[in-house]
Amino acid sequence: MRITDLMIKETMIMDLQATTKDEAIEELIASLEASGRINDRALFKEMIYKREAESSTGIGGGIAMPHAKTKAVNEATVVFAKSSKGVEFESLDGEPAKVFFMIAAPEGAANTHLRTLAALSRLLIDTDFIGSLMKTQTPDEVSMLFDTKQAEEEAAKKAKEAKKEDAKAQQTPDVIVGNPNSDEFVVAVTACPTGIAHTFMAEDALIKKAKEMGVNIRVETNGSEGAQNVLTADEIRRAKGVIVAADKKVEMARFDGKPVLQRPVSDGIRKSEELIRKALNGDAPIYRSEGKGSADESKAEKSSVGSKIYKDLMNGISHMLPFVVGGGILLAISFLIEQVAGEDNVLFQLLQTIGGGTGAFHFLIPILAGFIAMSIGDRPALMPGMVGGLMAVNSNAGFLGGLAAGFMAGYVVIFLRKAFAGLPKALDGLKPILLYPVFGLLISGAIMFYLFDPIFGGINTWLVNVLNNLGTGNAVILGLILGGMMSIDMGGPFNKAAYAFSIGVFTSSGNTNGAMMAAVMAGGMVPPLAIALASTFFKNKFTEQERKSGLTNYVLGLSFITEGAIPFAAADPLRVLTSCIVGSAIAGGLTQFWQINLPAPHGGIFVAALANHALLFLLAVAIGSVISALILGLWKKPLEAK
Repeated sequence: MRITDLMIKETMIMDLQATTKDEAIEELIASLEASGRINDRALFKEMIYKREAESSTGIGGGIAMPHAKTKAVNEATVVFAKSSKGVEFESLDGEPAKVFFMIAAPEGAANTHLRTLAALSRLLIDTDFIGSLMKTQTPDEVSMLFDTKQAEEEAAKKAKEAKKEDAKAQQTPDVIVGNPNSDEFVVAVTACPTGIAHTFMAEDALIKKAKEMGVNIRVETNGSEGAQNVLTADEIRRAKGVIVAADKKVEMARFDGKPVLQRPVSDGIRKSEELIRKALNGDAPIYRSEGKGSADESKAEKSSVGSKIYKDLMNGISHMLPFVVGGGILLAISFLIEQVAGEDNVLFQLLQTIGGGTGAFHFLIPILAGFIAMSIGDRPALMPGMVGGLMAVNSNAGFLGGLAAGFMAGYVVIFLRKAFAGLPKALDGLKPILLYPVFGLLISGAIMFYLFDPIFGGINTWLVNVLNNLGTGNAVILGLILGGMMSIDMGGPFNKAAYAFSIGVFTSSGNTNGAMMAAVMAGGMVPPLAIALASTFFKNKFTEQERKSGLTNYVLGLSFITEGAIPFAAADPLRVLTSCIVGSAIAGGLTQFWQINLPAPHGGIFVAALANHALLFLLAVAIGSVISALILGLWKKPLEAK
């Protein structure tokens, strides 16, 4: 069937008069009614607006595709219209719509009609084709343009099928490819509520972009005809990542354990490159099915409990860090202003408000708890996690209470999913919008109020008292430990544990806050600076490439970016790690011996002036770096001796 069999000339509007979205819909429906293609204008309009309520059909690029599948339609029809001025249609890209396709599909539409509508949707990905449509003046020109384009597409499809048959004969894997010589492979599923337009536009956009990027891709469509090009278990296993661009529920259990990007179908159309890149890099949450896995899967899950906890914790910390850095540095600058101009200064009060307890710092623990919970229980866990974190702040349970709140809220939502699994399918829509929020908040809040707040409030108070009453000797030991931990894995669990501990103290009441921060920052600055010094003064023990990389470590070290030393540690772990741990521990210990207080959570040398003993802080970093550099430089063998 040709597209123009559905896009009849009698319904075309070559100069749409509408100036608003509602007017455009009315004008398009009027054309359908006048041609006798619909039998119930009110019902059809209701279904059009029902679809618009789910997401705008203004897909961007100047195109709008309002559509509905209903018994109010007598015969499958597409109304073509174009507007010279453009109409504000709430498009995804914010631009006015100039080309309109109102799709009217009857209930129980024949497969032929649905395939034709899918073919139409795919054509609209071609920006050159849309440009040609805008230049047409008569319905005849529109029909000729579509007939010509469809003929080209069908010829290309036949050539592709012939190539596919040839590939099967040669036992070539049956996948849609971007570059047959590439080893990169991702899979995708596209679906929209009606399964007519967006489903296939997203499919074509992903395939087209994959070809440009040289990436193999296999796309399954969940359209009105059901699932097409269904992904196989082997393809899912081989894929580096999964893209689910869907506005309706699709079968997800098969993706258990894979990195899965779940986005609206419109992102598949307009953000195809971003989705493919993220899927290729595994930059997506690991999907966990609610169902029970096999025995092997259970064992794998048990063996990775530690890594799962670490991933959840890092999700919280990574989302919290912008608040820590931005709020903390503004707060530290306010202290500096206070020393010069006093606490009545307007700028001091402004920075205190923005960065302090009523600004960025007020969100630290709720954000931490919320995103830990979200990593565990997905989006329904975000709200109860954040509320639990806020309760921890208000009850003095602090950082530790926030950590506990995040993990607890995440697992409460997982419990609720299992508890509500037996409810009738008709209630599935109520779970995310009513059951999970209400019961998740109630249970998490009750546990926080009656159990976690009293327990962790007491622990937090005890911890602050201990730190405030530490003698010099004990403080130095703690500084040695925290500083050394920053170098054990340079950005890994030990490093993050030390940093998280110092942040916890930093956000608690007491005069020791900046002391722990000083130890951690000094310890974290040492490894890259030590590498830079060693590669500068022991040139015969480093390759030319290592010496060049060493120079960049001066900047990284001064900026408190410990990860700059990782390549050197990977190449020579025993010597590099040992020397860096010694120097970092000494630097951390010296900050406590000299009672240095640094009221900033990040920034390195750029916030050193905020320390109560700025020169001593820099001296502690310098001593630790020189000691590490000397140990490494003397321990490494010259290149000639290797």
